[in-house]
Amino acid sequence: MILTSVLTTGALTLTACGSRDDSGDKGGDSGSGTTLTIGVDAPLSGENSTTGLGIQYGAQIAIDDANKNNWVPGVKFKLKALDDKAQPATGQSNATSIVGDKTAVGAVGPLNSGVAQTMQQVFASANMVQISPANTNPELTQGKNWQTDKKRPYKTYFRTATTDELQGSFAAGYAYNGLKKKKAFVVDDKQTYGAGLAKIFAEQFKKFGGKVVATDHVNTGDKDFGSLATKIKNSGADLVYYGGQYDESALITKQLKDAGAKIPLFGGDGMFASTYIEAAGKSSEGDLATAIGVPADTLPAAKTFIQTYKDKGYKGDYGAYGAYAYDATTAIIKAVKAAADANGGKVPTDINDLRSKVVDGVQKSDFEGLTGKISFDQYGDTTNKQLTVYQVEKGAWKDVETGTADLK
Repeated sequence: MILTSVLTTGALTLTACGSRDDSGDKGGDSGSGTTLTIGVDAPLSGENSTTGLGIQYGAQIAIDDANKNNWVPGVKFKLKALDDKAQPATGQSNATSIVGDKTAVGAVGPLNSGVAQTMQQVFASANMVQISPANTNPELTQGKNWQTDKKRPYKTYFRTATTDELQGSFAAGYAYNGLKKKKAFVVDDKQTYGAGLAKIFAEQFKKFGGKVVATDHVNTGDKDFGSLATKIKNSGADLVYYGGQYDESALITKQLKDAGAKIPLFGGDGMFASTYIEAAGKSSEGDLATAIGVPADTLPAAKTFIQTYKDKGYKGDYGAYGAYAYDATTAIIKAVKAAADANGGKVPTDINDLRSKVVDGVQKSDFEGLTGKISFDQYGDTTNKQLTVYQVEKGAWKDVETGTADLK
């Protein structure tokens, strides 16, 4: 990897291999002033790219709005999108590239909690803010012993997504009380996100009164789930809960139905993508997934965002995390403005000083975003705890339940 620094408009910009430089709409201060970069890290190709691209373009629309409407006078924002391919090592390398850019003031992403674990220390060492619109593993904000002794590992890490503690419990409560399911077969993909979510669902489902008849694990990238389908069919389960992404779950539900087990597959937000339905076809009918927040298309503030996304023909799926990426990016931009306002209307010229002030500014966030109120608690977690259950009906995800988790 070759890093090249170029002097432009009094600021350094970074060019790195594996990056996507989307300038977006021209607007705001285009002729002079300061150029600041916001990094985005997500899987932009390969597995999970449908939702990863939704993150990239959600952030891009926020940057375009900031430039067009001159949110921070004298500043033009630029997006640097990096593809982590859902690989932790690549995410860590991308984080190093972002902090090495002396115009970078913050980062949005990643999608995968396992990738985030390799990035957090890099951003913390540079005192640069990182806001994920998608990570849900509780350890990222509350530490390894979050169930008994919550301690925030990194003050630079935030998220606009709620945690799996709430998502797993919300799913368990709906499975038991809403679907009236009593016997669950729980499967996970051994990854940080999937295994953690499946564990929480199993614990909470049993507390609600359900029975976990068996558990099993798969590997990401697997294609043949015939033996797993047979196990599930013979277990007597009336529901399969899967912790993982849509790539494997689409194949699992198809092979499960082909084996004659006519029971629904229920998963988390990693499964909530149009690609899941496209890949599984008719076998996905009746399957369910939880997702953070409320449906984007029901939020008045998100209507313009959704229309812009469609009009520009952006790839990927905005439905899962696009609006949350927009709000995460906006939080960084508003923190830059707060730093400028406190400095006589001028952005601090020392990048380390600016990064530090942006971290502080994000912690103090308090504004109405596309997805609702944007603010963070003492752990860096969003204060927005709403979740939604979606079910596949006639080839499309339909919201069937919205609320907050009932922790047992």
